[in-house]
Amino acid sequence: MATIRASRVAPRPIAAALALFAFVFSLLPAGVGAADPLTISTPFPAVSVAAGTKVSFTLNLTANARRQVALAVSGAPSGWTTTFHGGGFIVEGVTVEPTGTPPDVRLDVDVPDNATGSTSLIVTATSGSLTERLPLKVAITTAGGGNVDLKADYPALRGTASQTFSFSLTLSNDTPEDLTFSLASQGPDGWTVTAKPSGQEQAASAVVKAGSTATINVSAQPPADVAAGDYQIVVAATSGDKNVSSQLGVTITGNYKLTVTTPDQRLNASGAAGGTINQTIRITNDGSAPLTGVTFDKTAPTGWNVDFSPATVDQIPANSYQDVTAAIKPKGDAIAGDYVVTLSAKAKEASGQQDFRITIDTSPIWGIVGLLLIAAIVAGLFWVFRTYGRR
Repeated sequence: MATIRASRVAPRPIAAALALFAFVFSLLPAGVGAADPLTISTPFPAVSVAAGTKVSFTLNLTANARRQVALAVSGAPSGWTTTFHGGGFIVEGVTVEPTGTPPDVRLDVDVPDNATGSTSLIVTATSGSLTERLPLKVAITTAGGGNVDLKADYPALRGTASQTFSFSLTLSNDTPEDLTFSLASQGPDGWTVTAKPSGQEQAASAVVKAGSTATINVSAQPPADVAAGDYQIVVAATSGDKNVSSQLGVTITGNYKLTVTTPDQRLNASGAAGGTINQTIRITNDGSAPLTGVTFDKTAPTGWNVDFSPATVDQIPANSYQDVTAAIKPKGDAIAGDYVVTLSAKAKEASGQQDFRITIDTSPIWGIVGLLLIAAIVAGLFWVFRTYGRR
């Protein structure tokens, strides 16, 4: 009896364990425990676009083993064009690995201008006996066209003729498709104007994804001789039949340039130590706008002094000049020779300077002293010969 009782009890724990395992396995999500042989999906299977545009679907393909997958599209009406893209090529199939990054595959659908209503497409992925289908829907709507726009953060700038003016523009693409814009810019005669996508100094076009924006950097360099005034710059972006432009403004306040020289272009003078050497300097405004609040300064040897008359000049008009007298006073014990004195002029808008060579002559007193010494020597010799010559 004991033996028969043991044979009946032994299977019960095993049966209970199998039942528990079956129950837990039934609770797991579908697909856990074994990968699907082949799947195809897209994040946005139904879209609305305008007639005459292009719509792109990103395709995600997975497999439980390395597979060669053929791709095809059905359901496209007459006049519609469908193309698979991958790796920079037009493709008809891809290789799907069980691990790693899925292949980058995109389906582009060109919608004709006369398209209306709603169209259903079927993308079929085939690998041997495996077949997966992905339904897509493209609805044609007038509201799906969207707009493009080009706006500047600061459309008007102000500065001098020596500046380079930089603008930042935002190119917006509110359409349902990625657009490639060609860029063009036009400025006044003599100006150098360029328009480039941000971070792409050599590019002449900008790719703006659907619903996104791109930054366009514009640089405008006026010519050196530009006159003060207001100037207009136009930047345009074109993609197919979509054209947008932005008008920019630059106000040139003037071209400032100051030159220090002399009326006769001579840059040297001479005088005696301790005396005053009057040097006329000419302050020339070579720019296209007035120079204001002109002051003067000097760099001279220690103990030298320079006074300017007038001490300041309120304004020097464009293409005009102002003569100023610089009274240079070398120190009294300055040794004869050449010295350099730098005279400078500084306006609120510009500054300039010029070096002058100042020659200190030998004092005439020493010449007189020398003559007196010679005379004294001659007189002494005359007295000696006269006194002792008789002996």
